[in-house]
Amino acid sequence: MKRLFALTQKVERHDIEIVGLRQEIKDLTAVVQRLVYEIQRISEREMHEREKMQLRLENQLLRFERQLPPSKQENGDETD
Repeated sequence: MKRLFALTQKVERHDIEIVGLRQEIKDLTAVVQRLVYEIQRISEREMHEREKMQLRLENQLLRFERQLPPSKQENGDETD
């Protein structure tokens, strides 16, 4: 009878622990989902920053090219 009572108490403790572990898993799942969301947003922001940087570089190159005098080949002055 003592063994049965001890086993019953042990099972009840395990049931309580299982409930707690399930809650921890739910909490961890929510944290992981939030991290995935944040990583996706960071990735998108980084992609947009790279695109903006590329456009700025292209813009600077175009401005620089407009400042250069035309080459001799463009004027037709080159003789070969």
